[in-house]
Amino acid sequence: MYTCSPHNLYPSVKFHDLRVVKTRSSFASFRRDYRIFAVAKSVNEASNYIPAAPIFLPEGPWNQIPGGVTAAKGFNATGMYGGLRAKGEKPDLALVTCDVDAISAGAFTTNVVAAAPVLYCKNVLSNSETARAVLINAGQANAATGDTGYQDVLECVDKLSMLLKTTPQEVLVESTGVIGQRIKKDALLNSLPKLVNLLSSSTEGADSAAVAITTTDLVKKSVAIESQVGGRTIRVGGMAKGSGMIHPNMATMLGVVTTDALVNSDVWRKMVQVAVNRSFNQITVDGDTSTNDTVIALASGLSESTLISSLKCQEAIELQACLDVVMQGLAKSIAWDGEGATCLVEVTVTGADGEDEAAKIARSVASSSLVKAAVYGRDPNWGRIAAAAGYAGIPFPQNKLHIRLGDIVLMHNGQPLQFDRDAASGYLRNAGDTHGTVGIYISIGKRLDINRACIDLLFALHIADSDLYSILSTSVEIFMISEGIRLVNLVMLRD
Repeated sequence: MYTCSPHNLYPSVKFHDLRVVKTRSSFASFRRDYRIFAVAKSVNEASNYIPAAPIFLPEGPWNQIPGGVTAAKGFNATGMYGGLRAKGEKPDLALVTCDVDAISAGAFTTNVVAAAPVLYCKNVLSNSETARAVLINAGQANAATGDTGYQDVLECVDKLSMLLKTTPQEVLVESTGVIGQRIKKDALLNSLPKLVNLLSSSTEGADSAAVAITTTDLVKKSVAIESQVGGRTIRVGGMAKGSGMIHPNMATMLGVVTTDALVNSDVWRKMVQVAVNRSFNQITVDGDTSTNDTVIALASGLSESTLISSLKCQEAIELQACLDVVMQGLAKSIAWDGEGATCLVEVTVTGADGEDEAAKIARSVASSSLVKAAVYGRDPNWGRIAAAAGYAGIPFPQNKLHIRLGDIVLMHNGQPLQFDRDAASGYLRNAGDTHGTVGIYISIGKRLDINRACIDLLFALHIADSDLYSILSTSVEIFMISEGIRLVNLVMLRD
């Protein structure tokens, strides 16, 4: 669902209020095909440095609200330029804080060459159930920097904890940038007093933080919802960055999610992992798993909602749905902003014996270079889709295979059908020309379990990358009560 009128460059996509212009530039080799022309002349303009991503939230028992990570009670945020980036004056430092000890959880890259901040956060979370702050820098990944890089993290944490009047164990850190480069420690340390003074519970504070964590992103990713949990109003918000080097587990991305729901540590950490698996862990662009992938989730408990101490209670189910929606909305924003994308492609898989089976088939189709090339070339090639589904490693009766492109049936009961090829090609072409949506629907005829895989295709000199992500949808939610949660995965292309 979108919340405002479309920008004139993308008639099929609705943005937040845009204050800068996204303009097509000359395209060469692997350069991005769009540039953002904007300058943050002051710290107060940080939130408007780049436009916001479209809002991708399904209909449900929640309302989209402003505020991002500051929407939930007790949270503050800000972003500013601290001199960490190699060039320009784009904000590069972000800070999210909580007024109370927030129940903390995290999910991290599976790359064994994990960055210093990842190692630090894992250590902190293994010894503490709460946190007060998340510090994020852009410019240097502080990965493959050895003990010295880790010590840099500790020094920054020590100073920030003193400024916030808390303990170092209450401060978490995320970094993004060039691998092999230590953070510009002096610049960061010198910026911390100002960063703390700029903290705000406003939407502008959340937006400036969302801008500061971006790298190759063309838009900032921030979203928040309000819903009922156990009859009480709670809020869940979040921000994320990422557009390239995307592959489970997780994608090249950083994220912070906040809520004012009251939940105990064990339940919260399990819920966060489930939500991450249903969202960020289903993103793949180029097959590269980053060294820095991190999602930190904080729960302040200030909503006065009932304490959630079991995953099986109704309140936990309701909060899980809210958490899923926010993370999946952020994941879809990452897919929308994928390097080189022009249209959104939904690959829907039905009839599998379970969520995992459906996901494997969806991911196989979404990751197929031949499928991506066919979509990009406006070629309704059902054979490539069938082949990719067939080699996913999930057995299914071939005579039950059904493939549809939009409303056009290409295969039924394992047999190809006659169809209007010009109409099918036009369907693909229109989506690419208008930044629209392409739907690829696959049924293997066993059950009603649904998983939609989405691919993000980057084409530069005929080189394609994919992006798979997952998001709940209205059509899926109908099955939630009797059949369990279903996932929707979407894809984007940009030329």
